[in-house]
Amino acid sequence: MTYDYETLSVETRGKLLTLTMNRPEKLNAVNATMHTELSRVFDRINEDDSVEVVVLTGAGRAFSSGGDTQWMQRMIEDNATWRKTSREGKKIVLSLLDLEKPVIAKINGPAVGLGATLALFCDVIFISDQGSVGDPHVKMGFVAGDGGAAIWPYLIGFARAKEFLFTGELIPGPQAAQMGLVNHCVPHDELDARVEEFAQRLLGGAIRAIAWTKMAINAPLRALASQNLEASIALEGLSNFTADHQEAVKAFNEKRQPVFTGA
Repeated sequence: MTYDYETLSVETRGKLLTLTMNRPEKLNAVNATMHTELSRVFDRINEDDSVEVVVLTGAGRAFSSGGDTQWMQRMIEDNATWRKTSREGKKIVLSLLDLEKPVIAKINGPAVGLGATLALFCDVIFISDQGSVGDPHVKMGFVAGDGGAAIWPYLIGFARAKEFLFTGELIPGPQAAQMGLVNHCVPHDELDARVEEFAQRLLGGAIRAIAWTKMAINAPLRALASQNLEASIALEGLSNFTADHQEAVKAFNEKRQPVFTGA
């Protein structure tokens, strides 16, 4: 099976597929093209019978720094762009959950916003001790509507999830592992080897049993995510057109602190 994407790199080695978000010059920030490609790639991988295990990572210094602010500005100015994005957002999360092959997240640097959501919806998560995880939607005057509001409470409980989603605080790798947000924090120079070792362990196991166990575990999570996304993306849509969100995007592009008014 062929994979032809502009912002995603796909490498297959035997039955292992590595999917890399590939905009390293932008810290793998998600733009419109990457968002569309992410909404399609997991279904494509699911159809590839030659693949049994998937690794998801980012090129360069980051896993993903979240949404590209130039793209955010277009969503503010064009309702059609926002509608397309909201449809794709649901598809990204649900198709990742529906992917029968186990997915290992290899967090090689910051995993922020949608980057954090992608990582946390993976099945087993390894993070570098130089990496971090955070969902700063609110710092952009934006509701955490891309799945973060579903997965964070599922992993670490409602109280802690609210604290981090309300503040957008970035959590260093060691702390993320300690609280159970991710599985393992490893020294940066050992990350590739540790992920490879685990991937090969899965490939050497009863892969059908592993894959179907994943689906059994994911069944209640998928129901939760589907229900949550209906509400959270609708609320994110409301926040997309607020003055605070416009101010945050403008301030980011002007490299200054936003001044929020609650409007």
